[in-house]
Amino acid sequence: MSNKIINVKNINGTDFGLAAMPVIFVLLWSTGFIGAKFGLPYAEPFTFLFIRFVLTLMLLIPIIWMMRITWPSGTALWLHIGVSGLLVHGAYLGGVFYGINLGMPAGLAALLVGLQPLLTAAFAGPLLGERLTKRQWLGLLLGLVGISLVLGSKLEFGTSLFAGFGMGALLCVMAALVGISLGTLYQKRYCTSMPLLSGAVIQYIAAGVLLGIGALLFETRQVEWSMTFVLTLSWLVLILSIAAILLLMALIKKGEASRVASLFYLVPPVTALQAWWLFDERLPALGLAGMVIAITGVVMVVRQPRQAAA
Repeated sequence: MSNKIINVKNINGTDFGLAAMPVIFVLLWSTGFIGAKFGLPYAEPFTFLFIRFVLTLMLLIPIIWMMRITWPSGTALWLHIGVSGLLVHGAYLGGVFYGINLGMPAGLAALLVGLQPLLTAAFAGPLLGERLTKRQWLGLLLGLVGISLVLGSKLEFGTSLFAGFGMGALLCVMAALVGISLGTLYQKRYCTSMPLLSGAVIQYIAAGVLLGIGALLFETRQVEWSMTFVLTLSWLVLILSIAAILLLMALIKKGEASRVASLFYLVPPVTALQAWWLFDERLPALGLAGMVIAITGVVMVVRQPRQAAA
């Protein structure tokens, strides 16, 4: 009998857990859009987000102190991190929550802001001097075609409004898309030495101030503290703003950050599936085809070409 032994050392709890971490991260991230849909009937968007950031900071700052995590060094870096927070969290979340509050389906909002890699790639040329390959340009074109099909499938031509929501909702989510895209580039250029967790605290403080001002100026700040709202807020604070960030830190430490980035294109379909199950949000066949085309375009832009074997 042969001495060959099947090697199953990789099939254990530790390796399985590491392999599952990127998928878990994407699943958690996709619930942010669903959380907005659940919580917005009980609080206005800026008020909702301001409360979320305050509670997140109350929990994150003690974690940083207990873990003895260092803070960014230098006033300039603090200011750069603050600006990135205004864009990445303030403009992005504020735009998404306000768009959903105005009636945009959560799945469509996820798809629109999921085009962020396309817009980032388009901005990277003039802002960072990066050149796009032919495949990336094709991906950008596919992304535009796909999103045009999705929006076209929702357009009521007789009224020039989108089914269930108006142009205001679309403009809010597009502002969120521009915010997250510019914020990503700004952070890449000026905040590369930012400690992840303490840097996130600075970003949350900056975004919280912005959204707090927005709540004071434009909202009544009334909150209905129902069980649904409390549970939704708890999920967004504990699972998204804290657990997802700590999971991202673990992934980066394990060298899995690129794997997370490659899986981000799954967020829109996962969100759309959740929204269909929970809220009966549906896309017609043309819209579903557009979603597949748009996601394919995103993959073509963000996926790194394989190195030729030596």
